[in-house]
Amino acid sequence: MSQPATLQPLDATFTPLPPECLPNYDLIRTEDDQPVDNLFSERNAKLLSDALYASWRGPADGRTFLAMSNVGLFYLAKQPPVVPDFLLSLDVEPPEDVLPKENRSYFVWNYGKFPEVVIEIVSNKEGGEDTDKARMYAKMGIPNYVLFDPLNLLGGGVLRVLTLRQPKYEPMLNNWMPEVELGLTQWEGHYAGIRGNWLRWCDQQGRVLLTGDERAIQEQQRADQEQQRADQEQQRADQEQQRADQEQQRADQEQQRADQEQQRAVAAEDRLQRLMEKLKDMGMSTDGF
Repeated sequence: MSQPATLQPLDATFTPLPPECLPNYDLIRTEDDQPVDNLFSERNAKLLSDALYASWRGPADGRTFLAMSNVGLFYLAKQPPVVPDFLLSLDVEPPEDVLPKENRSYFVWNYGKFPEVVIEIVSNKEGGEDTDKARMYAKMGIPNYVLFDPLNLLGGGVLRVLTLRQPKYEPMLNNWMPEVELGLTQWEGHYAGIRGNWLRWCDQQGRVLLTGDERAIQEQQRADQEQQRADQEQQRADQEQQRADQEQQRADQEQQRADQEQQRAVAAEDRLQRLMEKLKDMGMSTDGF
């Protein structure tokens, strides 16, 4: 059997194209208006994007990023695009107006670079994810290629995070991509009303990046816990105040009893004094008192 020809990598360096060299975007088909994704793939792509924009601020040095799902990746002006289920590109930002045709897709000559990560979610055996697409992404020089095959239809495992070692991709042992400072992991749970085994971003310790809803729930739980602690502190303060009030009440009662004893002693002394004066008035001796 003859060996397949080795694909030569595309030039990964770009210079701005002069206007006369730009393609006629009116002749480029950026959408086919024929949705073919299954529900799980569509939801998982949204989950990946949701978590990035809700919980990630780019790599540690604060670089910008752009995440897209099911958007054409145009790498040559006269070639049809490839359409990865998901792509992540650093150091780029979306255009302010995404409606003009030249802004609707990922035109490499406009963004000036290829993405750092492309992800394919396998739903059948006909997509060529581990053959044709893998060779094409390698030719582009995309450093990280991810195959998520929930049903293991291709027989290579459910999750394969691959790194480019020209001319082909090789598996990464820990699913960590240092170029973007992100990892990928499988996560069992509910998203958008569906329970499944999802592909999710994670940090180097394997902790998943939270979606917007998960962050809101976490913040609410944190607020509820803070409120519970505040209520407990208030309850303890109220109990302390109640004990202090009871102590004060006992002290007041003791003082009242002491005052009453003092009043009785004074009254007794006063009665004795009047008695002695009366005895003196009667000429009687008071020496025994």
